Amino acid sequence: MTAPTEVDLIIIGAGPTGLFASYYAGFRELTTAVVDSLPEPGGQITAMYPEKQIFDVAGFPAVRGRDLVAALVEQADQWKPTYLLGRRALALSEVDGRFRVELDGGAVVDAGAVLITAGIGEFTPRPLPAGDGWLGRGVVHFVPALDVHRGQDVVIVGGGDSAFDWALALHPIATSVTLVHRRSRFRAMPATVRQVEALGVRIITDAQVTDLRGDNDGLKEVELSVSGETVVLPAQAVVAALGFTADLGPIDSWGLEIDHRSITVDSTMRTARERVYAAGDVASYPGKVKLIATGFGEAATAVNNIAVALNPEAHLFPGHSSSAE
Repeated sequence: MTAPTEVDLIIIGAGPTGLFASYYAGFRELTTAVVDSLPEPGGQITAMYPEKQIFDVAGFPAVRGRDLVAALVEQADQWKPTYLLGRRALALSEVDGRFRVELDGGAVVDAGAVLITAGIGEFTPRPLPAGDGWLGRGVVHFVPALDVHRGQDVVIVGGGDSAFDWALALHPIATSVTLVHRRSRFRAMPATVRQVEALGVRIITDAQVTDLRGDNDGLKEVELSVSGETVVLPAQAVVAALGFTADLGPIDSWGLEIDHRSITVDSTMRTARERVYAAGDVASYPGKVKLIATGFGEAATAVNNIAVALNPEAHLFPGHSSSAE
């Protein structure tokens, strides 16, 4: 077995909540290891909407997703957390009064406490049925870099917030943007739908993608069935924004109280297991509001209570960071 990484606190999830928890744990003089199954920090933001403007983070009228992640990483890095990215947390056990977390690939982390900030858990995009064989050859689920689609004809399939967000973001970049949805009603926020409509983006409803056509150079056309009629669109890219399935994976077997992919916590953010805490979207309690801003506060609450759990002589409230020299 690989020699374990030894830290005070292991954080499972490198999204905004996990990154801020890593910073705050450093402020509380705790060493941390941050684990995530994704290859980069940032969680859903990095994977799904790095170019999207986020409007509900305190202090920022608007902040691009990748810029928020970069700032959180810089904030945490002053305490030198150990990042274990592209690794899944598999098993949780207790050895000599400490937790041992086994990761895929054989890595092991020993920690005094665990903080789970796994968001919605491991998510898998729903496939485009007609897109079999085209993933990575014209079909994508997310748009990590808008410039890739500059000058392209882009077809976006879906009717939720992500589909309309991509339409807004790609409209100034692409040669054309067409949004295709199988129903006449949308799940997206009405204000976002109105924005897309005002831009003149072509929206085709009651439509199904029936075929994708191209050659060795890539995707060329998308065939639709629209109310029984065939419509063919030029397309070098299709964004399949059809949602995703998610689950907590091995965390389900860690002896926690879990309901609908959420981990039940108390007011200290502690789970049903001593010295195991949760914060952010994965944590659940009465009246919970799932916002990034909420996750930041929960991270600080969890870390302060973890500090006391690890050292009963520590103060729950350490003072304000602005008072530190």
